[in-house]
Amino acid sequence: MDCFRDDPNQTVPLQLVDKNDYEALVEGSDPFLQNFMAHNRFEASFGQTLIIPNRDGAVEKVLLGTQGWPEDPRGWVLLGAKAGAGCSPTPALHLDDKDMEAQEQLQFYLGWGLASYRFGRYLSKEAKPKAAIYVPETVNRAALKNQLEAVFLARDLVNTPAEDMGPAELAGQAMEIAEEFGAEVQLTRGKELLEANYPAIYAVGKGSHRPPTLIDLRWGNPDHPKLSLVGKGVVFDAGGLDLKGATSMRWMKKDMGGGAITLALAKLIMAEKLPVRLRLLIPAVENAAGPEAYRPGDVIQTRKGISVEIHNTDAEGRIVMCDALAEALTESPDLLINMATLTGAARVALGQDLPGFWTQETELARALEDAADEVADPVWRMPLWRPYRKMLNSTIADISNCATGPLGGAITAALYLHEFVKPFANWIHFDVFAWRNDAQPGSPKGGEASALRAVFRFLEKRYRD
Repeated sequence: MDCFRDDPNQTVPLQLVDKNDYEALVEGSDPFLQNFMAHNRFEASFGQTLIIPNRDGAVEKVLLGTQGWPEDPRGWVLLGAKAGAGCSPTPALHLDDKDMEAQEQLQFYLGWGLASYRFGRYLSKEAKPKAAIYVPETVNRAALKNQLEAVFLARDLVNTPAEDMGPAELAGQAMEIAEEFGAEVQLTRGKELLEANYPAIYAVGKGSHRPPTLIDLRWGNPDHPKLSLVGKGVVFDAGGLDLKGATSMRWMKKDMGGGAITLALAKLIMAEKLPVRLRLLIPAVENAAGPEAYRPGDVIQTRKGISVEIHNTDAEGRIVMCDALAEALTESPDLLINMATLTGAARVALGQDLPGFWTQETELARALEDAADEVADPVWRMPLWRPYRKMLNSTIADISNCATGPLGGAITAALYLHEFVKPFANWIHFDVFAWRNDAQPGSPKGGEASALRAVFRFLEKRYRD
């Protein structure tokens, strides 16, 4: 990546300073530098940068403030991102701090790399050069690169407009990644889904002129523990016949965010050679209001044999997911994780920073939370509150695809999916936003790889550490 250097030569120091460090620095400087720093109003506040010139006007060093450290577990990531965004692109820098722990270093350089992200596919102007920094050998450079590439892949997929990211294009991305790592991909398209007994996926996708597609990727040694991932791949969600309003529909290119994140996670697993037998299933569909679209009041069949009454065609993600989840369990995996941009209710409850997850296994939840803390990628456990299951009752089918009332929407969505995985216990469901409405250091507005690093660290600790 252009923002990193492997050679410390011809770099200048990047010095971390708090208020006390800065005051000592000012006292020990000549009048020229004292006046220069005062004129630039440098106060050593968190993430503030100041380029210090020498007498010839060349850069002598760069100061990076740490005063007022935020109450945020992502502190080192945010500091690195602020530095990467705020420093001049020339010359390259090296971090002048030998007291940082290994994990702090990795998070700092990760933040620096995240700040270099730019989705420029449709922009006519070339990107401006980014500031570069030397990454010392004490940092696992390969792991750093692999994590950043995975995050960038997820962001790119979500940011791509639906006209260029339909079911076929998402499948193409999966095939490219599979070829890179020697994985196998099977695609089931259109009416083939009915022949292969994926009726729910077909029911949602048949309303679009773009055929629904089930992406099925396999990789790894068959003797290793089986890990199954399922990602919601609704490439655009118009709401079906329960058509969304303009405001709600505007950003629905992001409704394949769960599929994007699980595909990026699969790439990271393969790049890091995690000792698992991986299977990734992404039901890729467009939820359109076409002449073949499924209707409110329809009763559809599912792969597991559970009949579903359609209360609202805009609750389509859980419908396509349930067929994929049922298939994932046929191989009796050690662990099943699904990710989906499933409900607005989860965003109302947790906002855009905290991906919510559900599991009935407390040990899994604790291990995931510990891993998330380690890598400063927060997640939040939500309740799988069984008494709410009655809110999904139907008088003419085994279950309704959503509750009739607005309360507990994220929980009832999780309970719907739970019907298709029980009695299997080692299941984790993520309801992710996969998006940012506003930018923060290292995370521009747009697509985001919600919980990707947390989940990977959890898997790494479970299967490799």
